[in-house]
Amino acid sequence: MEESISRDGVKGLVKSLGGRLVFLAQLHKLTLRDVVPVVTFHRVSKGRPADPLTCSLADFRSFCRFFADHFKVVPLNRVVQMLSNREPFTRELAITFDDGYRDNFELAAPVLKELNLPATFFVTTDFIGSDIVPWWDEKQGIRFPWMTWDEVRALHVMEFEIGSHTCTHVDLGKVSATDAWNELSNSRTKLEHQLSAPISLFAYPYGRQDNMSEENRALVKTAGYNSCCSCFGGMSSSGDDPFFMLRIPISSWIRSPYFLGFELALRRL
Repeated sequence: MEESISRDGVKGLVKSLGGRLVFLAQLHKLTLRDVVPVVTFHRVSKGRPADPLTCSLADFRSFCRFFADHFKVVPLNRVVQMLSNREPFTRELAITFDDGYRDNFELAAPVLKELNLPATFFVTTDFIGSDIVPWWDEKQGIRFPWMTWDEVRALHVMEFEIGSHTCTHVDLGKVSATDAWNELSNSRTKLEHQLSAPISLFAYPYGRQDNMSEENRALVKTAGYNSCCSCFGGMSSSGDDPFFMLRIPISSWIRSPYFLGFELALRRL
């Protein structure tokens, strides 16, 4: 076990150094031509991350500086527009958050504002202002508070984009069309009521390919959204369908910003 951990650590260091060389040499401008990375965070913590979904505040700041230094960080709606118009990508990148944890507002948003970076927060509407502990947190014996509606509205006032992540974090690869429609339409209606603004962005929960049926994907468009984001990795290219948008989850597997850069440059995420 120790040998495996050591081997993984060396591999991570090599990839981080390789990523640094790729970006310092500006090679990413060639390898990332006409694709757009959309990255996804879930939680940010001041302390040591308790699980793979949590990024430390120090690491989050490092990722954000890396994005600011090497990419054109744009709102997700701009990515949707570029996909729809078949515009070529020239190192654009978008930052997103899923679920609606309070640390998004308390810790992540100040860093984003400090660095003048746009971001999109996909919120699960029934979680906001509640004491719900989702099954993935309950399984690990951990608990993180959700944002309040005042905090979601404050993000909107700060000009961050807000999107839907359904009402209850349902698996849209399993539920009926009726249940899917209720999740899609009710979450959008509630967000628009709370923010007094139109909502057009949607990311489906869990994010794997099998967590969205094609029947329910069609309902996303019918419900009034302009896009549908997954979260199983990969990057979208110019002209791709925005209802099949790819995102890259930032997890504990990605050891550093340049580790991420190395994997991006080699198109392995």
